[in-house]
Amino acid sequence: SHYRNNNVHTVSEMLVLLFGQSAKKVSAIAFLIAYITLAYVQLQTATSVIGAIFQTNWVTSVLISAGVITLYTYIGGMHAIAITAIIHTAMMFGGLGIAMVAGLIKVGGFDQLQILLEAKGATGSIYNPFSAGLDGAFSLLLGGILGGMAAQASIQPIFAARNANVAKKASLLSAMFIAPFGIMTAILGLIAATGLYLDPATTDPKMVLTTLLTTPEFIHPILGGLALSGILAAILSTVGPVNFAVVTIATKDIYHGFINPQADEKQVLKMARRFVIIVSLITIPLAYYFNTGILDAAYISYAIRAIGAIVIVGGIYMRGYITPFTVKLAFVGGTAAVFLCLIADKFGWFHMDKTYGAVIFALIAVVIGFIKKKIDKKA
Repeated sequence: SHYRNNNVHTVSEMLVLLFGQSAKKVSAIAFLIAYITLAYVQLQTATSVIGAIFQTNWVTSVLISAGVITLYTYIGGMHAIAITAIIHTAMMFGGLGIAMVAGLIKVGGFDQLQILLEAKGATGSIYNPFSAGLDGAFSLLLGGILGGMAAQASIQPIFAARNANVAKKASLLSAMFIAPFGIMTAILGLIAATGLYLDPATTDPKMVLTTLLTTPEFIHPILGGLALSGILAAILSTVGPVNFAVVTIATKDIYHGFINPQADEKQVLKMARRFVIIVSLITIPLAYYFNTGILDAAYISYAIRAIGAIVIVGGIYMRGYITPFTVKLAFVGGTAAVFLCLIADKFGWFHMDKTYGAVIFALIAVVIGFIKKKIDKKA
């Protein structure tokens, strides 16, 4: 509601409202990195579904997916994305809901699913997100909560609502729909892990769910196709706002904010349409070459966005503690901390989850900024 009430379309514009123009450039670049990363991850998820439907190789599937996504974003715009999201929601729950119920009946229910996975080596309750380790699960939870607070892809659709009150209600309703969908896909993933219908050891992790839904022994082809359409609908309902977020950040924050501040509305719209094409040209090679660790890549975006959440919440509710210097330090240092954690883990220097790295440095930046403010006042 803060974004809609103040008519600010991006996180960086909110930071300008709170802290002035000096905070905009660094945050815009950081969020552009975050959303380009998320955009290519979304392209990969679409590719896995397209590949399963048309039985095409990875390169062809990437190109088909990129073409569909580009046309979807270029022609439709934000209002079309908002309208089709309603249809997508029905497809998501109808398709995957049927697949989940059918799968649970086949394996003998929740208790039998637990027994089957224990036989495969699972420890603890498979329905407890913290059973695999508190550290990893909490980092995902923290990244998801904070990342959601500064999610450009979530901010975009609220401007398709007729007023701020409707946007607020729609945001709460959306959250109620998202959680059950995540549970349904997780249960299907657990059913796949039993090995009754496919071999998890030899199946590409990105293709497990789509392979399961195209296996006649698991589900009738018609119902499997309906479930696949639900997954594709879920991806499109996400990838549209994500790509639109990249375009908005590149257009409003960078092009109109710094490159050509005098540009009129017609020029800005023209550049926005060009950026739709440019985003695809950037994400296609990324989706092709960096085709492992989808969840890790997605949480790079969440970690960077968590920095934005901390400084925005601080700016709104603790105005005296956050300064423009704090914002710049948090984004530069926090983004660097994300990639340092990734490099350190790869080379075995130390292990710290990237979300923790971003959040800890952002909080340190708040403390340093507050101390600097006190020192400057005394000087």
